[in-house]
Amino acid sequence: MTSRPVHATHPALIARLKRADGHLRAVIEMIEAGKPCLEIAQQMQAVEKAITNAKRALIHDHMDHCLDAEGSETDHSELRTIARYL
Repeated sequence: MTSRPVHATHPALIARLKRADGHLRAVIEMIEAGKPCLEIAQQMQAVEKAITNAKRALIHDHMDHCLDAEGSETDHSELRTIARYL
């Protein structure tokens, strides 16, 4: 494990992902309980959106604080690579 500093936004990101994890567990319980597929699909959409938003926040934070857009070719390469995940 690396000893990189934690970004100021990481605690909020962790909280967001823990909420999404709890929501996903609830969706699993809905499936096990035989809830209607429409309700399950709606809740799965909410989980997917929460994770997508968390991913975007992480990537934007990384781009803002870890990469120098006018810096090295390594930073340019990493920027191109991570931007594909948006």
